[in-house]
Amino acid sequence: MDSAPALIDRHGRPIRYLRVSVTDRCDLRCRYCMAEQMTFLPRGALLALEEIALIAERFIARGVRKIRLTGGEPLGRRDVIDLIRRLGRHVGAAGGLDELTLTTNATRLAEYAPALADAGVRRINVSLDSRDPATFRHITRHGDVAQVLDGIAAGQAAGLAIKINMVVLKGLNEAEVPDMLDWAGRNGMDLTLIETMPLGRIDEDRADRFVPLTRVLDALRARFDLTRDAHDSGGPARYWRVGETGARLGLISPLTDNFCAGCNRVRLTTEGRLFTCLGHEDQVDLKAALRTGGLAALDPAIDAALAAKPLRHDFNVDRGAAPAIDRHMSVTGG
Repeated sequence: MDSAPALIDRHGRPIRYLRVSVTDRCDLRCRYCMAEQMTFLPRGALLALEEIALIAERFIARGVRKIRLTGGEPLGRRDVIDLIRRLGRHVGAAGGLDELTLTTNATRLAEYAPALADAGVRRINVSLDSRDPATFRHITRHGDVAQVLDGIAAGQAAGLAIKINMVVLKGLNEAEVPDMLDWAGRNGMDLTLIETMPLGRIDEDRADRFVPLTRVLDALRARFDLTRDAHDSGGPARYWRVGETGARLGLISPLTDNFCAGCNRVRLTTEGRLFTCLGHEDQVDLKAALRTGGLAALDPAIDAALAAKPLRHDFNVDRGAAPAIDRHMSVTGG
């Protein structure tokens, strides 16, 4: 693979992590993420899987060491396993990826788990906000938690390491956090807790559901032996080790503990726009660059995006406030 200038943003931060949304569509309608009636992008507006691969490989050539495929629900895109197999060939190669992974709601994981493992995926994140069937159905509007739990079991049987992601929501699942941490650890899984983020217009006021993770951590310390852990997954989480199970607890707290100083990430949307910050609208159209100028046009477009990368996001969830960004998380990649 040809050498190219390293990816460095205007604040001197090296970019080593690319998140790629392969679809904005999802088979669930989580209340904090989407409106019940969503208008998704027309399929003709999306990058072809071949184009995603070409762009991702350009980032690999320039020093990206980790790629996460997201959505929407990435396993809902037809033939996505072909993309995963192609990118998986770069894992462990000289100058290639350290890791190819994905975030999934696991509704289709039972079907795809063996193929993911065969393609070089070793670790995945599963979004699971409740193990209670009624609460899960309420949060997702129609989901079946048994389907997700079956997917998790299939993933583990295929040899995939699984981390659970849980968005903590006041009045819905906050009381479940201790049991979720215990269940995950005793089943060989880490748990990362996430504060709700003000992205996209939904049918509720996010202030009604916002829970500061500082409060959650204080409550967990009353039940678990938690010690800080220096583990670095390449993302924004801070980690603790759970003495009772040996598992890790991660916290992603964009509102109560801004994590932007060490940001190493950029995001490619399913329609080919490169966002350098989840909380800003600055973007560069890599689809247009690729289709009009070929591979040679990608580097100048990427460099233009990095030259404009902001220092930090400016999230807040004040009551009645408009979302920080109108686009939904599924467009940019969760």
